[in-house]
Amino acid sequence: MSGLRSRQAPPQAGAMIEALRGLGYNTATAIADIIDNSITACARSVNVDFKWDGSNSHILIRDDGYGMSATELDHAMRLGRRNPLDIRDENDLGRFGLGLKTASFSQCRRLTVMTTGIDGLHSLRWDLDVLANQADGGWHLLEGPFREVEDLIEPLKATGHGTLVVWEVLDRIVTENYNVQDFLNLMDYVESHLAMVFHRFLEKGRSQFFIQLNGKPVSPWDPFLTNHPAKPWHSPVQSFRNSGIKIECHVLPHKDRLSTKEFESAQGPEGWIAQQGFYIYRNERLLVAGSWLGLRPPDARKPWIKDEPHKLARIRLDITNSTDQEWKIDIRKSTARPPAHLRHWLIGHAESTRVRSRKVFAHRGQVSRASVGTEIMQAWRAEHFADGIRYRIDTNHPAIKSVIEGAGGLLPEIKTMIRIIEETVPVQRIWLDTAENKDTPHTGFSGEPSATILEVLEVMYRNMVIKRGIAPQLAKQTLLCSEPFQNYPELIQSLPDQPV
Repeated sequence: MSGLRSRQAPPQAGAMIEALRGLGYNTATAIADIIDNSITACARSVNVDFKWDGSNSHILIRDDGYGMSATELDHAMRLGRRNPLDIRDENDLGRFGLGLKTASFSQCRRLTVMTTGIDGLHSLRWDLDVLANQADGGWHLLEGPFREVEDLIEPLKATGHGTLVVWEVLDRIVTENYNVQDFLNLMDYVESHLAMVFHRFLEKGRSQFFIQLNGKPVSPWDPFLTNHPAKPWHSPVQSFRNSGIKIECHVLPHKDRLSTKEFESAQGPEGWIAQQGFYIYRNERLLVAGSWLGLRPPDARKPWIKDEPHKLARIRLDITNSTDQEWKIDIRKSTARPPAHLRHWLIGHAESTRVRSRKVFAHRGQVSRASVGTEIMQAWRAEHFADGIRYRIDTNHPAIKSVIEGAGGLLPEIKTMIRIIEETVPVQRIWLDTAENKDTPHTGFSGEPSATILEVLEVMYRNMVIKRGIAPQLAKQTLLCSEPFQNYPELIQSLPDQPV
């Protein structure tokens, strides 16, 4: 060190660990971090058990992975034993070498790990109350066996391999006035979180990997409703150069296209609005479950926010664990920031997906059935001015054009009526109703019986053919290209060749 003097400055064990307890885990993210280790250990099953006993409640996480030797367990229980900059196996789900400890300390004061590896059964424990009472501030890692948990070892003995993590003294969970119903509610939330984070592992089937929560199998939650017949759009998988980064964009069906059960399930643990955006996976493990990543178009001053019109947009993004530092993955594996060289590529895909999501949301999932490349004549058009936008009725729309051409002496009154309608579009009311109801108003004859739609079509068709002298087939073709009738081709074709 070029002649510089130095001194050892080790942290006080108790104080250091108490500080690490505030890293921001919740119970679900902490358990997910433990399961990462199980997957890295090639486990095929993980059992999570919540045991309620008031202040003596505890949580067990047991896997059937290959377990650890005495040396490996010692390394696993030490803080800072592993350098996050080290090159890791491409399937390794860890990075900092802190997850087992920091995740556990965030929930409990006593962490016991028992494991059966190539050299038999071993157990070690961190007890924060023991550390707090040590005058020397040392790192006193307790050695087993521990009699009070010996009965929990039997499954490990039976399989001959695997690891059991025991959380006791759950001071961050079982707080004052906490009751058994709170504990059950927590279990439900943990189940939904694990179903989301590990859904790609669980989708491979029971023979590959499964998780059980108090004996109940955790079913995968697919954020993208893969293969749902009402899904309006998804992109092909695309890669960014040769980086190993892959993207796949999805627009989910509108709720009108889903059953009540499907709609409730598809919203995810945090709800439709919160779950929109990018889903970032590393080695198929979900890190970020819905975020626009602070991205914005080049001409925008503020990043995209989560809102109603874009709640159907979800984008799957796969990264490799060799890019953790570039993406600034945190210890909890719950945040990520895209590197600068990827932002333009990500913004392009996101903008395309958001545009499609807005259309599906606005039209309540009613996908246009007009021919590809056919321009739809819309009843409303937007005019952009320096001070904002105005919405105008398009007088070229067949229904409106027909009335104007046949108005005669009533034309001034009709034009006045149209102008009043344009100037009184209830924009604020529509916006408020949409925000409060979490949905757009019904338009385009959505939910109306066919007889009602046909009645309107017959009036338009008769005016076009009889009053304006348009050939029947041309009139039908015009209707097929006019909003909102483009979605009802069967009704249009049912119109007679000679209206009466």
